[in-house]
Amino acid sequence: LRFDLANTDALPPVWKERALERLANRLVGGVVSVRASEHRSQWRNREMAATRLASLLAEATAPPPRPRRATKIPRGINERRLREKKQRSQTKRGRSGEGWG
Repeated sequence: LRFDLANTDALPPVWKERALERLANRLVGGVVSVRASEHRSQWRNREMAATRLASLLAEATAPPPRPRRATKIPRGINERRLREKKQRSQTKRGRSGEGWG
């Protein structure tokens, strides 16, 4: 299944630019192609290819995710982590066998 992404008027210009940018490595002359051969029936393979193309275009035209806002780690969580690390190191130090003798 082939779709001429570069020359289509079916998509708004903003979506088209975004899709062209994101699918640049899959385009050959501005055309994106999808192949399906899981089923024995040609009709079912065509349906599968159409579904894949639709999901590919939906993914490519989706707006970019919102940037992550950095948050501060709560003091209690950090203190608990350090306390557990110290307890673990004491456990491991006790396994060395020093002072048994």
